Amino acid sequence: MGRLTTHVLDTARGKPAAGVKITLYRISGQSPRKIAETVTNADGRTDAPMLEGAALTVGSYELVFAAGAYLRETGQAAGEVLFLDEIPIRFGVADAGQHYHVPLLISGHAYSTYRGS
Repeated sequence: MGRLTTHVLDTARGKPAAGVKITLYRISGQSPRKIAETVTNADGRTDAPMLEGAALTVGSYELVFAAGAYLRETGQAAGEVLFLDEIPIRFGVADAGQHYHVPLLISGHAYSTYRGS
């Protein structure tokens, strides 16, 4: 059974990023459609997969991480305009039967991602 999972790690503090809001969109043409929203738990993970089973289909998706709010709350960023605020990660699902794990590693001035397991 295929599924989409994610987690957020705070690389500057060396710990999971708790309380990060994550919104998932399905991309079709120029019209993204919001299909899920959650917040990371104390382990920086979601309590359940963002999508699983028949809900995960072949196509393009985008995860949007509300990193700015997290960085403000943890004292790593301040001010009205932040270098990093909403971080979108657009990716494709070619085989809906696989596990797609899309983590975000953040600090106040950098981020990275990869396809995990």
